Amino acid sequence: MATFEGWPAERADRAAAVAAGSATNQQLLDHAARATVALCAAPGEGPSRLWGSGVLIAPGWVLTCAHVITASDGRRRGTGPDGDIGVVLGGRVVAARLEYDLRRPDPAAGPAAAQPDLALIRLLDPAVEHPCAWLSDQPTTLLTDAYIFRGHRDPGVGAGRHPATPPAAPGTRDIRESDGGPFAGIPAPTRHTPAATAPAAPVDAFLAVRFGARDARGLQFASDVRVTPGASGGPLLECDRGEVVGIVKASKQEDRLGLAVPVSALRGLGREHLVAGATGLGPDPYHALMSLHDRWHWSGQELGRPGGPTWFDAQHSIMAGRGRLWGVQERLQALDLLARLPAPRDPLVVEAAVGEVLDRGDAPGAWPLRTWRDGHGELYQGRDPYTELRSFVHYLRIVAQQTADEAHDLQGEEAASVRADIARLEEFVQAKAVVLQLQDRRRIGPVRRRPRSVLVEFEPLFYDEGGAELYNWSVSEGYGRGQWLRVDVQESDGGVPFEQARAQVLQQLGARLLRADRDAGPGARVRLEVAVPEGHWHTAAGEWEVAASTRSSSRVRQVGPGRPVILRDQGRREEVDPAWLRRWQGITAASELRALRVPSPSRPGAGGSDALWRLLESADGGALPTLCHSVADGFGRDAVGAALDTGFPAGLWPAAGHGERACDAGCEEFHRGVRELLKEAARVARLPELVRELRVKAAEEGAHWARDLVLLYDDPEDPIPQLFADRPQVSPR
Repeated sequence: MATFEGWPAERADRAAAVAAGSATNQQLLDHAARATVALCAAPGEGPSRLWGSGVLIAPGWVLTCAHVITASDGRRRGTGPDGDIGVVLGGRVVAARLEYDLRRPDPAAGPAAAQPDLALIRLLDPAVEHPCAWLSDQPTTLLTDAYIFRGHRDPGVGAGRHPATPPAAPGTRDIRESDGGPFAGIPAPTRHTPAATAPAAPVDAFLAVRFGARDARGLQFASDVRVTPGASGGPLLECDRGEVVGIVKASKQEDRLGLAVPVSALRGLGREHLVAGATGLGPDPYHALMSLHDRWHWSGQELGRPGGPTWFDAQHSIMAGRGRLWGVQERLQALDLLARLPAPRDPLVVEAAVGEVLDRGDAPGAWPLRTWRDGHGELYQGRDPYTELRSFVHYLRIVAQQTADEAHDLQGEEAASVRADIARLEEFVQAKAVVLQLQDRRRIGPVRRRPRSVLVEFEPLFYDEGGAELYNWSVSEGYGRGQWLRVDVQESDGGVPFEQARAQVLQQLGARLLRADRDAGPGARVRLEVAVPEGHWHTAAGEWEVAASTRSSSRVRQVGPGRPVILRDQGRREEVDPAWLRRWQGITAASELRALRVPSPSRPGAGGSDALWRLLESADGGALPTLCHSVADGFGRDAVGAALDTGFPAGLWPAAGHGERACDAGCEEFHRGVRELLKEAARVARLPELVRELRVKAAEEGAHWARDLVLLYDDPEDPIPQLFADRPQVSPR
């Protein structure tokens, strides 16, 4: 390659090396150039200089630096009637709007929290089609073969061009525009060539990075020539993996050093960053954004889809021949499958899954993890291909099981959709696991289950009429959908009285609940379910006192205020009655819940037994029987029995309800409180937690009507097990 005046021979040699190396990457560079956009004033506002750059990362979404959309006086840029801005896309300016500014502080994070210089812009026309860059799912510490990109007005700039294009003619200036950010005020360089009549070269879409590394400020990089003004907000592409790893933030003129915000900083995106009046991406914007990103890239591989090579095709070409068992095609499909799942309930769940796979226990990793996608990226540890494959298979198996456990309370079409997505992920895991060694398949297959509840069941032993009622009992951990693991059993031919059986349970229940909490994940409080037979439906399990810790001299505390507590009917088991299932489907589909007050037989017009059955059988789908009577015996016991026989899965009553006397003002307070509770709940799945909150208020604020409230919550889709059946138990691993 010829050398140019003012362009030293060593720099020309570097350019030649870049030219040779980029031949393999040319397709990838073209994709990155097409996904890079320029930001300017809104369409129709007249010609204006470009502010900076951005990169399209998901359908309708542009990622840039927040300072690019801030004017020199500190005010937000926006020239349209609603503060719209312009995005130069395909040679035309389309309308867009700022939606998220990650510099907005999170009040809960404190004043010292990091505020990355990132912003998200939404294209206002959803019909605009455009390419999307691939954002890395793993943090980057070193740059080996990288380029930065800037947006342009000219749709042809950068398409198929090489970064080593010769500089402009003598005395001319490159056509470059300030971005108003860290590059503002830096003059464009003048370059000279021997030929005075040489035409001015067009602006390059990208610039080679000589080296780079990450420190506390972000990704530091250096280049052989000065970073072009207007590149702020543009992508930093790492070609060894074919991924965008950073967003260009600033540069220093004197030493040609630059700074980029790592794309992993986008993990901090939250609802608090939504600007006033913006539409946003819902309650978990980061999960929603990356799901759109991953699903878009997967859809680009559909058979028969029109169009040219995809970003995946470019990645595949540069990664070919590296001997990876978990290659770009496995990653592409895995991230699409993860994108379809609900977000994890807590980032610590992702940390725990990664820790289990990498055998690092509870020690946190070097980088924060928010979603299943982030956990996937954490598994690239530079290990041998087989170990890497085993890690990914193990991780996805954990995610599938964890999601299935957490999705248990979903209802209707949402539940069916999530179960179908989990099934697809499990099928994918099974297909990838067939090449693993037998001992690894055994280790990965039965992933450690995470309990969602602890069930205490009292089993009556029947004797001749007039004999004492005696009981056996058991404690099981529940994993949803009728899967139980028995962990404690007291079984004998003679049994013990109910109060003695309860005392035996309470001696060890506190420690059992704490162990289940630990296994369920950080911060979890599993539900306590108590299955009792007829005659004990008044059991106030929420008032049970259990050990508060595992110390031998631990204090005791009431269980009800600290975790949801529900009552189940011991007479309902795996044989699901059609009326029970039909009522459950009706109440879960109901748009609102309604208290079905069971009238006292002493009330005028209450009628007799036939009237009670007619009331229950004619009730609509959202009705829950509520009683202020005692359900231990007499009318209350008969009423609950009739409600169960007609299929009702839920009901409310006080543990110490009144007897056969007429209702009084206390009864009216109870029924009024229940009506307000059901109105707030709207959905039956919320009742266990709302009743727990009521127990807290009853203890602190004197809401006497709710102090001993009993919630019957009997889910036929998660029936209690046969107590002493001779059958295999669910394994915890």
